[in-house]
Parts: sequence; structure tokens; C-alpha cells
Amino acid sequence: MEPAPSGFAYFDTQFKLPAIKLLPGQFVATETPQLLVTVLGSCVAACLRDRRNGISGMNHFMLPEGSPVGDRGLITRFGMFAMEQLINDMLKLGARRDALEAKVFGGGNVLHGMKVVNIGEQNGNFVLDYLDNERIPVLAEDLLGNHARKVYFFTDTGKVMIRKLKSERLPDVVKEESSYLKQVKPLGNAGGDIELFD
Repeated sequence: MEPAPSGFAYFDTQFKLPAIKLLPGQFVATETPQLLVTVLGSCVAACLRDRRNGISGMNHFMLPEGSPVGDRGLITRFGMFAMEQLINDMLKLGARRDALEAKVFGGGNVLHGMKVVNIGEQNGNFVLDYLDNERIPVLAEDLLGNHARKVYFFTDTGKVMIRKLKSERLPDVVKEESSYLKQVKPLGNAGGDIELFD
């Protein structure tokens, strides 16, 4: 039985597919072919897929502000929790950890005035380090830069399409992620080919 998805279910008229849009802090695992969509600024998303049976998932998270990513403290524990939530739900559906492959996105330098040098860079470094430590191969990545991205993950094939967002969309992304960052601070204390198109 498929875990209840987090995110907003809708029908994508551009691609003519059932879709789920993920907001910051959400994740979804699925055995049903569908489109997973999210918009990223400084946050990162990992798109995971079991190459043998097609069970797939996506998350959307940001490390809380704090110590550098090399410190195995608070922010590392938070990132591991975010990744393990997704992986565990995929395993419940029948995915095998040794068959997982990843594509990772986001980590743009869009949140200015943070205490950390570049929270997007920390997010990008974390997700790559985590996947390397877990021996999950990264087939494709589109990380860092100074722009926001819209990510489309087609779970039936594993294909990912990226749309670089125009500058007028950036204030909305920054507002959403700034609000999310305020929420993750207390939570943290508690606990491939890519196609670019216009």
C-alpha cells in the first residue's frame, strides 16, 4: 500500500499527467507513474528511483542555519532525517536500497543576508556527501548558481526536466523558503540526463 503523499495533487495540463507539487519540507514516495514537481531556490531536492522496479520519490528540504556542513552536528542530523524519511517510505513500497539512483537539484544562492556564507551551497554539499556515504549513485545534478529552478520528475522513466525561473518569480521563492527556514530551526533542534527548457 502506498504511503499517503505530502504535497498538492493536481493534473498537469502541460504534460497531460497526474502530478504532485511538493512544497519546502515535503516528500513523496510512489509506485504509481506520475509527475513530481517542485520549485527550488536555496533548498535542494533529491529525486530517487529504484532502477529495478521504478519505485520513485522526491523530497524538498533545507538545512537549518547553523554550523558548517562539515560539522557532524545539528544540521547534518536534520539533513539525514530528511533523506531517510524519503528512503524509508520507498523501502516500504518495495524499493531496494542497493538499487537506488539519484538526481539532485537546487542549492541556488538566492537567500541573501543569511548568517551562513551560502546556505544553498551547504544544502548542495550535504546532499552529495550523504548520497556518496550511502553509496547511492548520482546520475545527474543541477546545483548552485544564482537562480531558482522548477523541477519535473517523471517517475515512470526517471527523466527530469528543469526550468530556470525568471527573475520576477524569485521574490515568491525567497518568501516561501524564508518562511520554511524559520520553521525548520525548532524541528532541527529536536532531532542521468537533465533537460533544460524555457
